[in-house]
Amino acid sequence: MKRERLDKVLANMGIGTRKEVKQLVKQKLVVVDGTVATDPGMHVVPEEQEISVDGEPINYKRWLYIMLNKPPGVVSATEDNLHETVVDLLPYEWAIKVFPVGRLDIDTEGLLLLTNDGQLSHNLLSPKKKVDKEYFARIQGRVTETHVQEFARGVELEDFTTLPAKLEVLSSGEISEIRVTIMEGKFHQVKRMFAAFDLEVIYLQRIRMGPIRLDESLKPGEYRELTDEEMEFLKAYTQKEGPAQS
Repeated sequence: MKRERLDKVLANMGIGTRKEVKQLVKQKLVVVDGTVATDPGMHVVPEEQEISVDGEPINYKRWLYIMLNKPPGVVSATEDNLHETVVDLLPYEWAIKVFPVGRLDIDTEGLLLLTNDGQLSHNLLSPKKKVDKEYFARIQGRVTETHVQEFARGVELEDFTTLPAKLEVLSSGEISEIRVTIMEGKFHQVKRMFAAFDLEVIYLQRIRMGPIRLDESLKPGEYRELTDEEMEFLKAYTQKEGPAQS
């Protein structure tokens, strides 16, 4: 395990700035393995040692993996001058550490993963991995079997032709409901794919990314950490070249 400065560990946990942590140490409020810390620069192994601040134990986690049900009107970024961001929805001690894995359009809802694990994020977003993303959508207009076949061949857009996509029609009418699974994640891709057939996406929700499905108990704006089982699935999935069966 990696040894780190005590003040850096506590600052990264959201306890305070390094200057504030030094004051806590000076006030003898920081205890490491039952002994009052006297040096904010002392090196600790936070995963293995017991650290408490003002009598409260610190539950240190080096890596964070969070599932968020992104609501509309919130941008997939860590900061924005005009809009609320997805990290604004999280507790401060998480918000200062994590970043979104990819992005959802501001009006798109659903599954968004956030982490501080850069390698996992890279693997999920790498074109080589072809991580599949599943969406539920409502479409203005009638979606038919012809569209299913066109999506399966790949849809030709102005700047590229999409990889084959799986389109499932749940209901067809003036407003159609569908599920679609794509391999890429280009800007406005799902909307552009339907627009190529003069159809308009009026509601879009991501329900799956790779092996991770949106927890239906999470309301828009709610979040939770991934379970150990979900993490095992996710790490096994991203070690493969190409998508797993879902």
